[in-house]
Amino acid sequence: MRRKIELEELDDEELDDESELDDDELAEALRELDDERGGHGFLWAAAAVGAFVAARAALRNRRAISLRAKSVIVTGGSRGLGLVLARELVREGARVAICARDEEELERAVEDLDALGGEAIALECDVTDRVQVEAMVRAVRHRFGGVDVLINNAGVIQVGPAERMGLEDYEEAMLTHFWAPLYTTMAVLPLMRARGAGRIVNISSIGGKIGLPHLLPYSASKFALVGLSEGLRATLAKERIVVTTVCPGLMRTGSPGHVAVKGDHAAEYAWFKTADSLPGFSASAERAARRIVDALRHGDAELVMPGLAWLQVKLHALFPELSADIAAALERALPAAPAGDEGYTRRSGAESESEWSESAVTGLTDQAAAENNE
Repeated sequence: MRRKIELEELDDEELDDESELDDDELAEALRELDDERGGHGFLWAAAAVGAFVAARAALRNRRAISLRAKSVIVTGGSRGLGLVLARELVREGARVAICARDEEELERAVEDLDALGGEAIALECDVTDRVQVEAMVRAVRHRFGGVDVLINNAGVIQVGPAERMGLEDYEEAMLTHFWAPLYTTMAVLPLMRARGAGRIVNISSIGGKIGLPHLLPYSASKFALVGLSEGLRATLAKERIVVTTVCPGLMRTGSPGHVAVKGDHAAEYAWFKTADSLPGFSASAERAARRIVDALRHGDAELVMPGLAWLQVKLHALFPELSADIAAALERALPAAPAGDEGYTRRSGAESESEWSESAVTGLTDQAAAENNE
């Protein structure tokens, strides 16, 4: 199998759904309504709800597609969640093209996918560069004949107090989380329109639903991606191109070592890596990938996961003042910006390790890093 395609050689010729109804709460509300009316309305209401749920399930199943032999692009596919998604897609029988900036990571990743017996290619591409994106899509079209599915997964994370974030941090986040998905989407849309169908999955974040302290550039750019993704779903539905927005909470992908850290580097990285490692607080990358692929297959509008993230999003929607107060309290609990001019220097997570971040608590993240080419 050809390990990596050189883009310059080619020219233009060549879940479970977390938003499910809470049955117990709904049933209780209907009983109370029935008691107030003193009749048998509960039975009719229950029947109506049952019909609604059944109709929704039928519609979801009708939108379902097989991923076998489908051509899929996964941006940021050389490591972390992108690589885990690529593995899941290969197991489904899809033909997968992964792209990233690091050639050595790509080589290791495509060997990983080859070992699963699937058809996979690796393409070196900086998705924040529109010219490179267009060349990458031409390469996939040349190899696979078209693009059926695009998964916009590439991402960056900057951790630190807002006082230490500069314009360059916001620009980098917007380039990666808004402009890059827009570039890839615009590049694949002609191919999807020619086929009369397509699927696009945008990996946003709970940070695209709730403003997160000490992750402000990341959160702001993920909000932009959610808006783009939801608007594209409405716009492209008439062309049988289905867009799914995914908003995960923390996942144990093994990626913390690559985050950009500012402020009190050791303290900032310690809280982030610890939160990323805790079962119940973060989801395993494998479970997350299975749910994302399921949402892709069924053409779901949105997937928010795991359960804790879903609850946080619902709380924010119902009680925005309370949610804002909780975020403000969290901000006060996180490490303060160092005095004077300290903390403006940017370091990677790996460069910010300390005895606090290298503990038994963070072992699951270190294990995931080893398993997912991080």
